[in-house]
Amino acid sequence: MSMAYLAQPQQQQQLEWLGGGTLAVLLDGLATNGQLMMGRFDVQEGEAPPYHQHTNEDEIFLLIKGTALVWCDDEEYELAEGGVVFLPKQVPHAYRITSKKADLLMINTPAGIEGMFRETGWDKSTPRPPGHEVKPDAAIATKYGNVIVGPPR
Repeated sequence: MSMAYLAQPQQQQQLEWLGGGTLAVLLDGLATNGQLMMGRFDVQEGEAPPYHQHTNEDEIFLLIKGTALVWCDDEEYELAEGGVVFLPKQVPHAYRITSKKADLLMINTPAGIEGMFRETGWDKSTPRPPGHEVKPDAAIATKYGNVIVGPPR
């Protein structure tokens, strides 16, 4: 890539995510030449993905607002507002939002996992398919190197 990438908020893809939350895709592999994916979750209390591990990318979470519990390799941690966590690839991890709402910035490097989010979630700019429900799908996760190793915590 020979130039910077710029996307204003109205240009960022908005995906419905687990529990009715939203994932804004801020940067993807196309924009970063495969270097990283960045997303921002707007989620509610109780939102929790399955316990999983990434085979392709490291992950960083910055909890901009709210609180959460984070599990990394079976150790439990409390993450306070402003807290950050680094989750290396191959290490099982998960989180659960414990505040009423949370604003969570996620960075994955290298890029690629955004395909799982796009295939699992629903693009809010398109009509909602009848009966559509956003839920984890092990086959889709595996397709993008995301291995589900247990239920949400």
